[in-house]
Amino acid sequence: MASADDDPPAGPGPLPDADPRGPVRLSDDAVAVIAGDGTVTGWTRGAEALLGYPAAEVVGRSAALLLAEAPDPRRTAAVAARGRGGAGWSGVIALRGRDDRRIDVDVRVSASFLVAGREGFLVSGREHAPQWTVDGSVLEGFLTRSPVGMAVLDPELRYIWLNDTLERFGGVPRDQRLGQRPAEVLPGLLAAPLERLMRQVLATGVPVTDYEYLGWSWSDPNRRRAYSSSFFPLADAEENRIGIGYMVQDVTDRWNARRLLALVNEAGASIGSTLDVQRTAQELADFAVPRFADFVFVDLLETPLELGRPGASPAPTGPGDSAAMRRMGMSSVREGCPEAVVGIGESVDFVPPARDLHFLATGSPYLLPLLDADDHTWAVDQPVRASRIREFGLHSLISVPMRARDTVLGVATFLRSQNPVPFDEDDVAPARELVARAAVCVDNARRYTREHTAALVLQESLLPHTLRGGTALDVASSYLPADAKDGVGGDWFDVIPLSGARVGLVIGDVVGHGISAAATMGRLRTAVQTLADMDLAPDELLARLDDLVMRLSEEEPTGGQADRGGTTVLGATCLYAVYDPATRCCTMARAGHPPPVVVTPQGEVSFPDLPSGPPLGLGGLPFEAMEVELIEGSLLGLYTDGLVEGTDKDTEAGMVRLGRAVSREGLPLDELCSSVVKELLPVPQPDDIALLLARTHALSPDRLASWDVPLDPAAVGATRNKVARQLEEWGLDELTMTTELIVSELVTNAIRYASGPVRLRLLRQSVLTCEVSDASSTTPRLRHARTTDEGGRGLFLIAQLARRWGTRYTHQGKIIWAEQNLPSPLPPGSPPPG
Repeated sequence: MASADDDPPAGPGPLPDADPRGPVRLSDDAVAVIAGDGTVTGWTRGAEALLGYPAAEVVGRSAALLLAEAPDPRRTAAVAARGRGGAGWSGVIALRGRDDRRIDVDVRVSASFLVAGREGFLVSGREHAPQWTVDGSVLEGFLTRSPVGMAVLDPELRYIWLNDTLERFGGVPRDQRLGQRPAEVLPGLLAAPLERLMRQVLATGVPVTDYEYLGWSWSDPNRRRAYSSSFFPLADAEENRIGIGYMVQDVTDRWNARRLLALVNEAGASIGSTLDVQRTAQELADFAVPRFADFVFVDLLETPLELGRPGASPAPTGPGDSAAMRRMGMSSVREGCPEAVVGIGESVDFVPPARDLHFLATGSPYLLPLLDADDHTWAVDQPVRASRIREFGLHSLISVPMRARDTVLGVATFLRSQNPVPFDEDDVAPARELVARAAVCVDNARRYTREHTAALVLQESLLPHTLRGGTALDVASSYLPADAKDGVGGDWFDVIPLSGARVGLVIGDVVGHGISAAATMGRLRTAVQTLADMDLAPDELLARLDDLVMRLSEEEPTGGQADRGGTTVLGATCLYAVYDPATRCCTMARAGHPPPVVVTPQGEVSFPDLPSGPPLGLGGLPFEAMEVELIEGSLLGLYTDGLVEGTDKDTEAGMVRLGRAVSREGLPLDELCSSVVKELLPVPQPDDIALLLARTHALSPDRLASWDVPLDPAAVGATRNKVARQLEEWGLDELTMTTELIVSELVTNAIRYASGPVRLRLLRQSVLTCEVSDASSTTPRLRHARTTDEGGRGLFLIAQLARRWGTRYTHQGKIIWAEQNLPSPLPPGSPPPG
């Protein structure tokens, strides 16, 4: 009979105090107890079902009355003699049913035993199946050699009969069991709940089936096993319960499989809750303690070893190979993990048992049932660890390599100390499954971290690192992705210096989040920068950008990028504005984007009624530009819809909140930008947001000079003289010669090839800009003149002398401009040049 250790019964079956109900598993057999003189002393419901006689009509009477044929005294005596000799008997007997029907029954008679002081035989049978041709010797050993352990106990719960299987289960010889109670032969505390269930069955007459429990037996005292038992009463004619029979099966394999499935399912809900490598490793350690082990640590390779892939890390060639590892997770039943020699985040070497690359690559767990600190491997090579093993009683170990998708990630180690049961082969499978589950999560977290880092690098390279508003604007910005942990979104903005001291401001919103949205944002931002360098008007720039988005959308494969987790550029919005400090005029156009907010120096808030325009990518619809004159010191705010939608999704109310927030006085621009975002978004939001604030400055008259130029070649000289005097007034004498050459070439070309009026303008800002406007829309072209040509070198000369040059078109014609760097100021105390 199986028995238990000192732990209370545990496992998937009912607790000892439970009262399970159900049919006896052998209820298909008719069972009776017959005394040595042939009198029936016990009769079961199975016997009644087979023959039709109730117990009251059979118990106390001779069993010969049940025979369909005349009794055979010689045969009966032979069967009784075999039973008294310790052997059973089986055969086919013709019995008479209560309805006088002849019934051939396969009968099995046990060895004799004493019940209530009388000799008895346990007789069981079932209706004979004629088509069966089973040899009689096979049926003879059914009771004694059945794989199901069987026993009969008297009302005092003393063993009066048991078969060979039960004797083998318990490891207690039959002669030491007979006449004893379970509590006297079973080790540990298991006998108490078993006897309580038996008494319950005797008291109620209700069988108990499939009672599962954990225990150990004298036959295998070092290994816990799982058993399933059923108990049923034996009764006499007056329904007096004169004994109890029970059966037991070893269900360790089934119990282990169920335990493993439950453990893995529970682990699935506890391990891998985040895409963080260290958090996942720690979750594995926390889950396994104390469910499975008393001390767990997880060490990961600093560089995962990828096997079988082109360009992957080289496979290990021998046990001497090693690699750097780091402790990423650790948990113990003792607070603070005092057993550990290495802390979280610290590097760790390969410790015994040999954990080299060869061990990790094979993927086979290592089981060490007995951990001996005095072993040479520990005592000499790892004396600190050996002392911890002794100090905390670490006695058993399982070490499992962590692998996922042909990638070796590290190793997880499980140890026991307070739990006295050592690890055995049955514990290897749960350990392997736990580590396999965690390995997939760690690999997912590692891949996510790698891709997320790439996305952050991509976005960081795409968003502007510095915003240059020049002397025309003071600018500040704030960007907040929908998921602050990811930091990757599709909103974008930029500040683009333009010719003539003007500044371009752009803000956009790409549908979606993540690396695809960031990549799309980068393409649009690059396109805007390119189009802005062409000095296109805002409405024309958006039209060109719309064409680009349509072309990008047409290039997407059938089925849409979104089907593969990508982001389409259709539906992207944009607002582009150009501010001219010379005229204080801001020209704006938008493509489905929220209008800007304007705050005057007096604190008046307005949202210019700018034509909305369609989102980018729809095509076929025009964009309209609008000019707004801004008082010097005005605040211009560009933003994405995530800033104003709020939790109530009321955009108009959000714009009112935005206007109130940006009109706050007394804050520097950077602080104002941050405070606006915090005030409008106190909690995480479902959409990316971007905010770009610009404080306007006007170009003072003393930094600007302009002249009308007659359409007469003779006017070129006079114009050069005016420029020279202006440069002298500004203290830019060093630039006089190059500026005169540039002015001479630009004015000459305008007079010669264009139509009037011609106007020259000089602007002194961070650079010196020379602009010549005319009424022609003909594009000037830089060309290389031949040595014999008398002209054609003007624009080439300007390109050599100027910092940069270009052409922009206006409603009246075009402007050709050229910029020169201002001379560096002399250090204090330096002598004047010359």
